[in-house]
Amino acid sequence: QVHLAESGGGLVQAGGSLRLSCAASGRTVDNYVIGWFRQAPGKEREFVVAMSLTSGGTYYAASVSGRFAISRDNAKNTVYLQMNSLKPDDTAVYYCAANQGGIVSGQEGHYDYWGQGTQVTVSS
Repeated sequence: QVHLAESGGGLVQAGGSLRLSCAASGRTVDNYVIGWFRQAPGKEREFVVAMSLTSGGTYYAASVSGRFAISRDNAKNTVYLQMNSLKPDDTAVYYCAANQGGIVSGQEGHYDYWGQGTQVTVSS
């Protein structure tokens, strides 16, 4: 069993930055894919970015490409999401998820474990 805990959310003005963390525990996730998803009020959850912890390969949603960056610290079993040039449309609960199948995917169904989420609010 893998447990994921997100942190780092908060309130930020448009144009600002935040860094989210996703800490994994329970078992090593060195050969997993970690994805970030988000859900805005009244909308379906959507894919943000995914990274293979094996190859380092990444896949970004078009809406965040060039503004967000995913990175990892294997020693800490933690994945980060650096979010820059934030917009009000980025307001959402952000979730990290783990995929043990090794698929760098934007599809929720490929992910086996989910965190509880962290709220990000971007004011205009």
